[in-house]
Amino acid sequence: MRILLLGEYSNVHNTLAQGLRKLGHEVTVASNGDFWRGYSRDINLAREGGLVGTLSFACRLLPALWRMRGYDIVQLINPVFLELKAERLYWVFDYLKRHNGRVVLLAAGDDYYYPELHTRRMVMRYSDFYIGDEEHCCDYVRTQTRDWLYGEKGRLTRYVAKHCDAIVACAYEYWLPYSLSEDTSPNGERLRSKLVSIPFAYAVPDMTVRKVEGRVRVFIGISRERAEMKGTDIMLQVARDLLGRYPDRMELLVANGVSFDEYSRMMDSADVLLDQIYSYGPGMNALLAMSKGIVAVSGAEPEHYEQLGEYQVRPIVNVYPSYGDVYEKLERLILNPELVNRLKLESREYVARNHEYVMVSRRYEELYGKLLCRA
Repeated sequence: MRILLLGEYSNVHNTLAQGLRKLGHEVTVASNGDFWRGYSRDINLAREGGLVGTLSFACRLLPALWRMRGYDIVQLINPVFLELKAERLYWVFDYLKRHNGRVVLLAAGDDYYYPELHTRRMVMRYSDFYIGDEEHCCDYVRTQTRDWLYGEKGRLTRYVAKHCDAIVACAYEYWLPYSLSEDTSPNGERLRSKLVSIPFAYAVPDMTVRKVEGRVRVFIGISRERAEMKGTDIMLQVARDLLGRYPDRMELLVANGVSFDEYSRMMDSADVLLDQIYSYGPGMNALLAMSKGIVAVSGAEPEHYEQLGEYQVRPIVNVYPSYGDVYEKLERLILNPELVNRLKLESREYVARNHEYVMVSRRYEELYGKLLCRA
């Protein structure tokens, strides 16, 4: 198959491309590299600021679109798959539909259906938008709600979701909104009729897991724009408080404003990663850490494991979004290095069992094959 993967989040498409190529498919990744992260791509769609950057982007985009023809499958990372205003992406989507075989949409990040579910129906125990019965409101959440729920991005999401050929949800919290949506495709079928759950793909490096030596090394990456939304503000405060209480039992590593390569190098020496607290399952950052034998403190609710069909290896330290719960569970790790060592081994096993990139790529291959066989 000839496959175009358009757009990038946290190396999702680049990793999938590697797996699909191993299976013998011709794959092109076209993206902006996920902004400053600079992930590998075949067609560079990065856009610089200012008039010169806009003109340069336009000059590269038009010939790039000409190259995005004749593929069996085009997969979009998000309804907003290019650095263009949402109202300008309708014709690009229609162009891709017209000149290629099938179009697949990933549900792997912000879109209309995610805030629609969590602001109008409180069906989860917590989310980015609420914790229990209390609203969790920060500037990032307000902006996302305005843009995706009430703005043109929301209307674009519904258009793409209705007219694409399949929707792939990469995590439970992205699957649930589409599964409950009342929206329908042009043929009258609910969106859930073309919804498929496939986990994130990750390449597991061949390495020996390092045991804890001396103090437990706790690592956290801070993004100032998204700290409140991910809960890293709470996690950082917990880590600092525990460091003050157990300076001889733990070490704290903080990555703030560094390049992705430097971030990854800093992570390599860690034993525990503090990731996020409002999710029901791990994201690509946690999978990166776990693939290296690092224990992830993140979301890992029963619904996540059940959707994967994983009933044996459950190494992620699941935290409820509260200071007290994070404190209690991180303290337990700091005081029990042998527990950390066991979870480090289980973390690599978990990624190999559920997210290994060639295995996951086969599931995409199966989906693509079914779409192409459809009349």
